[in-house]
Amino acid sequence: MDSTKIVLFKDKKIRRTLFNNEWWFSVIDVISALTDSVNPNDYWYKMKIRVKSDDGIELSTICRQLKLLARDGKNYETDCANTEGLFRIIQSIPSPKAEPFKRWLARVGYERVQEIENPELATKRTRMLYKLKGYSDSWIEKRMRGIAIREELTDEWSKRGAQEQKDYEILTAEISKATFGFTPAEYKKIKDLKRENLRDHMDDLELIFSMLGERASTEIHRVEDSLGIEKLKTDAKAGGDIAGGARKELEKRIKRPIVSKNNFLQNKKQIEK
Repeated sequence: MDSTKIVLFKDKKIRRTLFNNEWWFSVIDVISALTDSVNPNDYWYKMKIRVKSDDGIELSTICRQLKLLARDGKNYETDCANTEGLFRIIQSIPSPKAEPFKRWLARVGYERVQEIENPELATKRTRMLYKLKGYSDSWIEKRMRGIAIREELTDEWSKRGAQEQKDYEILTAEISKATFGFTPAEYKKIKDLKRENLRDHMDDLELIFSMLGERASTEIHRVEDSLGIEKLKTDAKAGGDIAGGARKELEKRIKRPIVSKNNFLQNKKQIEK
């Protein structure tokens, strides 16, 4: 599953990402949630100066620059802290919301520990979230299978020389372009999506061809024992070409394109009317 997610604290969005098998949270988002500051970035900047002058501790030393999705749909390096680091930062924020946030943070951290010890819990929670959003059982089954196939593929990439998130984005784009004729960014524009996860807005056939392209790429990596980003790119295109060929054959038979402008948000609005 995509390791970058958004969680909510009292209707405030808190971005987080997995790093070294634990959650790291956006410090700016936490400050926004606790202070209602009109400029959380400025608040954080002044806070680092104030805390350093008060007790000599540099808050930036307990943070890491990790890439998180911004409002423009792009990933940027952002100050992030793990649960322990956030507790230290929160101590320096004079806010009546601090205690409820600490309890919320502890619960989120505990859930992650549970998921590490029992991965089935993460799967069950994901299924439940999709169910609550209104997705059908058959769609959820395909989406969950797609998540497993995606994780298997990224594991191969990691072992075979893809080291940065940017490498993953390049390889994903190769598969998507060959499978559908569009990169993920272009695909999202077709569906009029911004920050939303593209695959959460695919229909059954779109999910199936996504899975085929990624599973074929994984198998090619293994059979050819591929190493290095350039070889992985060649394999990714080959895997996408296999899925793309199957897509084109089906489109000829059903006389319509597989790629659709429809997305779950639009479909849900139509149902609710």
